[in-house]
Amino acid sequence: MIQRRSQLIIVWFFISDMLATSLAWLSSYHLRFETGWIPFISNPVEKDNLFSHIPWVLFTAAVAYHFTEQYKINRMRRMREEAFCSVKGTFFLLLLLLAVDFFRKDLSGSRVMVAIFGILNFLFVFFVRQINWKLIRGFRSRGFDQSFAIIVGTGRVARKMASILKENSWLGIKNIGYVEDQVSPFSKDLDVMGKFEDLPELIKQYTVSNVFIALPMNRYDDVRKVYEILSDTFVDVRLAADVPELAGLALSTVDVDGMPLISLKENPHFGLNVMFKRSMDIILSLVGIILISPLLFTIAILIKLTSRGPVFYSQERCGLNGKPFQMLKFRSMKVDAENETGAVWAAKNDDRRTILGTFLRKTSIDELPQLFNVLQGDMSLVGPRPERPVFIDKFRKTIPNYMARHTVKAGITGWAQVHGWRGNTSLRKRLQYDLYYITHWTPWMDIRILWMTIFKGMIHRNAY
Repeated sequence: MIQRRSQLIIVWFFISDMLATSLAWLSSYHLRFETGWIPFISNPVEKDNLFSHIPWVLFTAAVAYHFTEQYKINRMRRMREEAFCSVKGTFFLLLLLLAVDFFRKDLSGSRVMVAIFGILNFLFVFFVRQINWKLIRGFRSRGFDQSFAIIVGTGRVARKMASILKENSWLGIKNIGYVEDQVSPFSKDLDVMGKFEDLPELIKQYTVSNVFIALPMNRYDDVRKVYEILSDTFVDVRLAADVPELAGLALSTVDVDGMPLISLKENPHFGLNVMFKRSMDIILSLVGIILISPLLFTIAILIKLTSRGPVFYSQERCGLNGKPFQMLKFRSMKVDAENETGAVWAAKNDDRRTILGTFLRKTSIDELPQLFNVLQGDMSLVGPRPERPVFIDKFRKTIPNYMARHTVKAGITGWAQVHGWRGNTSLRKRLQYDLYYITHWTPWMDIRILWMTIFKGMIHRNAY
């Protein structure tokens, strides 16, 4: 059942795409032949011919966008999906244009113009689509273009699903209630509308467009039962995966000879990505060491003047694949700090700290020597914070999937740190943010984290 408002959105996207493509075509002509930036030998295309060719361009664009799923639009479409579709659509459009030009011999008269058109078309189409989504999501968050949903289940996953729909009002999906065959006493606060077999009637009665199956994994038979009941309806059915220990990981699917495979752990840190990240680490850490060398020298002198002992403190930590390395820090505690207590976390008002050490730890300045660890290759600028082996042996037994943190290099700063999960805070939350970073890593994410670290990640109240 395709709703009229969904059809209108698709028509609106189609019209805006055609306008963006027309503008890109005309702009490419202007840049190629009228600005004088790019010299040309042959005579430029006449403007009259340029306008007469627009119908051909738009026809091929409509074909290209259709076959690259530009109009397979849903409420949960993400920006990267939109960007990928725009790239595919533009690439296919260029191939079609070159094919048409091969037979007509007069479509553009310039391969350079076609190349410029390709770049501009992607930028214009993607930009216009982002504006459209911004407007649509703004209207939806204010109550317009709403669709109704029912959640199957009443447990933890169902409550989390309801919370997500409420917090992300821009989706325009409103939960109207729950259905459950096994209602527990703990579900009295939820609006349970009926049992599984009541779903078809409830969908019809309330014009429901989405059903979210949010049942625990040990009720797989019930999931199949619900899906069979919904097979005669025309709603969108989605499964909310009950994998709390994998919170933060992005599940992906791939079809291999008809067998759908769900990837639970997929690490983007491989191939060229590793080379790019390592290059960025070397360049930025080297530049950082040079720029802050006066500060490093000043701190070293102050440590020597205010307490006895070495300037640096070397401590064994675990990094990539759990491999131990010696992490450098400015010494912020007395030389014999762990002689009596052994390996323990720093506590509030810890009397083992030096006078200068309290300031160094509070401002994270004691971490700056780790730039040398980054340059050496033991660490990265961005990644999960490295932990001591004695604590890792403890955490891996009590926190599910804790060792997944070690699939990448440890970092000086990270996604968890810039969101406040550092020092004496929840280990499970830290793990959740670390796993999110590992799975969703991009070079731009690293740059964003470094930027956030400068402005709100250096000073933190949980540092002792």
